[in-house]
Amino acid sequence: MGHEFLAGESVLAFDLETTGISTNNDRIVQIALVGSNSLGETVHYETLINPRRPIPPGASGVHGIFDSDVRGQKDFQFHAEQIHDLIENSVIVGHNIRKFDMPLLDNEFRRIGRLPPKPKALMDTLEIVRRVKVSRPHNLGSLCQRHGISLDNAHTAAADAAASLLLFWRLTMDHALMFRNSLEEIERWLIHGKLTNDDSNLGRGLNDLEMLDSLGKIRIDDGHYIIAFGRHRGRHLNEVAQLDPSYINWLLSPSGIEDEAARATIKQFLS
Repeated sequence: MGHEFLAGESVLAFDLETTGISTNNDRIVQIALVGSNSLGETVHYETLINPRRPIPPGASGVHGIFDSDVRGQKDFQFHAEQIHDLIENSVIVGHNIRKFDMPLLDNEFRRIGRLPPKPKALMDTLEIVRRVKVSRPHNLGSLCQRHGISLDNAHTAAADAAASLLLFWRLTMDHALMFRNSLEEIERWLIHGKLTNDDSNLGRGLNDLEMLDSLGKIRIDDGHYIIAFGRHRGRHLNEVAQLDPSYINWLLSPSGIEDEAARATIKQFLS
């Protein structure tokens, strides 16, 4: 299926309906989180939220939620704990979530004096279609239509979340080569647009090699240590130590390799 990078993860599609398009000033009127947790159990969370302000007619015209729909609902603070628990350390999928939904949600948490949840990674389908060069338009409705995904009840949070999850699965299958990397590497590619081909003179892809550290930044190949990320990706540690000693100094810091035991092994190997 090409989804090995998500094995054992909580994967939740995420969408908001709001009072407007300002991530700083607008408020949530509906939220949905749809997918499965790390045990493979179905998650379907959807609720209306009272924004404690009038919903502009233009916004209601898009998502069909009016003041009368939220008047008797609880405000964000009532739902914050459950939303936080669902998102924390989960892989969050959605369309344009990095620049819109997550910043707006983060600001809702800060308004009530709480730290926002930290997802394990964001898989933004808008970023994906741009990286794999899917032709425009890139709005969710057009992309779903192009990929044969039904989008009934468009612009309700649950419908848009479910559609973005189906689009995500389709894109990962249609462009499987791009997703044969670690979750961290895939997110870095989505943000920065850099994804090095795993084919190397080692004969096997880097992701086929045993990991030295917990994130797989250093791989083991027949007793040799190979850098599996960054500008020296695919090179042996000994080679990089000769070419770029300052890089090795950084690599051996907590900013380079977070895994303390792996850093100790590398230091011993290079000594």
